[in-house]
Amino acid sequence: MTTGSGSDYVVQMQPWLGEEEKKAVVDYLDSGGWLTEFRRTREFEQALAAYIGARHVSVVMNGTVSLFAALAALGVGVGDEVIVPDLTMIASANAVLLTGATPRFVDIDRATLCLDLAEAERRITPRTKAIMLVSFNGRAPDMDRAVALARDRGVLLVEDAAQALGSRWRGKHLGTFGAVGSFSFSSPKVITTGQGGALVTDDDALIAAIRKIKDFGRLRDGVDEHIALGYNFKFTDLQAVIGLAQMTKLDWRVQRKKELFALYRSELANVPEVTFVETNLSETSPWFIDVLVPDPATLRQFLHERGIGSRPFYPPIHTQAPYREPGSFPETERASRQGLWLPSSSFLEDRTVRRICDEIRAFYRGGPRTSA
Repeated sequence: MTTGSGSDYVVQMQPWLGEEEKKAVVDYLDSGGWLTEFRRTREFEQALAAYIGARHVSVVMNGTVSLFAALAALGVGVGDEVIVPDLTMIASANAVLLTGATPRFVDIDRATLCLDLAEAERRITPRTKAIMLVSFNGRAPDMDRAVALARDRGVLLVEDAAQALGSRWRGKHLGTFGAVGSFSFSSPKVITTGQGGALVTDDDALIAAIRKIKDFGRLRDGVDEHIALGYNFKFTDLQAVIGLAQMTKLDWRVQRKKELFALYRSELANVPEVTFVETNLSETSPWFIDVLVPDPATLRQFLHERGIGSRPFYPPIHTQAPYREPGSFPETERASRQGLWLPSSSFLEDRTVRRICDEIRAFYRGGPRTSA
């Protein structure tokens, strides 16, 4: 598959927008729409609610904002602590800081690359207000245990399900186990609106609070009387018409992600240097194709020289400048040190995946290498 620029380079990830999205945008503009959030946004929210299985959905400008709005609506603020996995996109922690609360980082479970629930329980203090559970690459820990932990310890469970659209745990969509779930529609996601986020909940009072936070704290739509502190986190109908067109392709894309992961896993089964995280493809739709290898930097350069893109895992958050702190996070450090995301676009053809795997096999047949 070629990129939009005409290059034969296989990028690690690329959004997939086609004629349906173009037509939806043109039809909307021809209809005289004002672009801002209105009826088409409501339609997009309803489509998401039906797919995910939530009573309420509210879409906002991006995934960081959605996490902040969720925490703020739950009353998280100055003096509170929120448990956050050390392996996640930094937005998870940034959203906590935006509320005035403090993120407390916890190591991950080697089996899932998600929050280590036993370690999270040990890190709960009287100041802990919430646990942020990140569904890393669409996977989840034991969600019954996570729900019970939050309930028994009197803390809130917030799901950062940015990478989990189309993924379930025992038949129930991720993002619907806690008080609120957050999704993202940034360009690399399985469906995209360029930027965008969504909050899902079954709680009537909570969704009302979220909607006030995203719209200046207004008493009701279009009325300049404000009963709460709020902001301008609104979506746009222009994004919504793209999102609705993308939703018509979601079932196929979720299935294709599973097929790609299975094909990579099969093709690389006899390469001992490549380890796949255990993934139940009957319920998990991997966002990216993730592997653990002993030398990701050198493999990445090798693939790049052969026209194949890849991307390293996130660095541990506790090592990043805004959050630098001492601590023991061995599983996060291991995953970050060894993790590599391979080309993962839904439109990749099987023959392209096989070529990528041929190159990976050739890399390891060439003899031992060490990362730079």
